[in-house]
Amino acid sequence: MTREEAWNLFRQYNKDPFHIQHALTVEGVMKWYAHELGFGEDAGFWGIVGLLHDIDFERYPAEHCVKARQLLEEAGAGSELVYAVCCHGWGLTAAGEKPEHLMEKVLFAADELTGLIWAAAIIRPSKSVMDMELKSVKKKFKTPSFAAGCNREVIEKGAAELGWELDKLIEQTILAMRSCEAEIASFMATYARPEAS
Repeated sequence: MTREEAWNLFRQYNKDPFHIQHALTVEGVMKWYAHELGFGEDAGFWGIVGLLHDIDFERYPAEHCVKARQLLEEAGAGSELVYAVCCHGWGLTAAGEKPEHLMEKVLFAADELTGLIWAAAIIRPSKSVMDMELKSVKKKFKTPSFAAGCNREVIEKGAAELGWELDKLIEQTILAMRSCEAEIASFMATYARPEAS
């Protein structure tokens, strides 16, 4: 599946700017990690997995990852892509199989964390991750009421699956988000729901 095909497929099921931005963020984060971890030649695929990971969440939240499998298979996605997308729901959804490949473990670990980091960023004066520091995210991480929808147990479990300290996962994911923030912000500034135009 090409990136254009993946984007068009994602847009069939997602209209909300929040979900669009999250998908683009996880795509950018996954591509950064691919290069950082020595899988640069596969960065496009890592990015597509990130882009499509929540393909079903806006329209079918109660069937998250279960419906994704159906949508992706109907679109002709390969088994590797389908598995990678669905396993980010490991332990949380009926379709969530255990992440095995490093790419799958990164997605599992970083997905929830990007939401927490972004929530921490938008309340800063800069509204940006460019000046975000580890200690700021850790403080928010330890406050359960902050971004309560971001599952801390999943983030910690993800770090453990990677064999990383939580601090490393947070630091690396901040850097990954910095790599794509400007491009995503530019896109979102011009993004409008089709029905609004």
